[in-house]
Amino acid sequence: MGETKYKRILLKISGEALMGKQDFGIDPEPVEMISREIKKAVDEGVQVAIVVGGGNIFRGMKNSSRLGMDRASGDYVGMLATVMNAIALQSELRKINVSCRVQTAITMNQIAEPYIRFKAIRHLEKGRVVIFAAGTGNPFFTTDTAAALRASEIDAEAMLMAKNGVDGIYTDDPNINKNAKKLDNIAYDDIIHNNLKVMDLTSCALCKENNIPIVVFDFTAKDSIISILHGKNIGTYVN
Repeated sequence: MGETKYKRILLKISGEALMGKQDFGIDPEPVEMISREIKKAVDEGVQVAIVVGGGNIFRGMKNSSRLGMDRASGDYVGMLATVMNAIALQSELRKINVSCRVQTAITMNQIAEPYIRFKAIRHLEKGRVVIFAAGTGNPFFTTDTAAALRASEIDAEAMLMAKNGVDGIYTDDPNINKNAKKLDNIAYDDIIHNNLKVMDLTSCALCKENNIPIVVFDFTAKDSIISILHGKNIGTYVN
């Protein structure tokens, strides 16, 4: 298919995307689908790192308040949820012969490597997919922020934000406002100043500071990742 636009990317996958049609947990169907899409990118020589959320199992802010937990404890439980998702995704990638490593920001040597920046970069250079789990390892930060942080640390050329059933950034919530318009391009500052809810504002500011373009797209659309890598107008481009 020719040269790819980016040689190294950070793919952010929300936990809810792995939930599929279920109300809770991990649905094998979206895990298999996203793994096949990742394999297409790897087969073309693109270095792929991933940050996965944990909202399909536990959402820190929402669930902690309902259980009477303090925010920090809830966030730590949410980080553990991301580790479960990362291991499930790793297992599926390995089934389709994609070499993969999970690195966690919270040390748990029996099941994953600790996050070490230069080791992660070396894995990528060897063609391995690296899944970063447990967020930043600190409470009060979202996995969006973890994705922007890891993208900056590994010198990713772009951050791809996979949304479930939403094909980009809109002027308003398209599920509520039918007149909301999809934006093909938008500046970092427009997201920040207009407080658009498509991503955590800290994440957006960090990408702006490190000049990392963001592509927001619908991961359920077939060949979406590979289309972005070949410069096709998919989703919304943030720069």
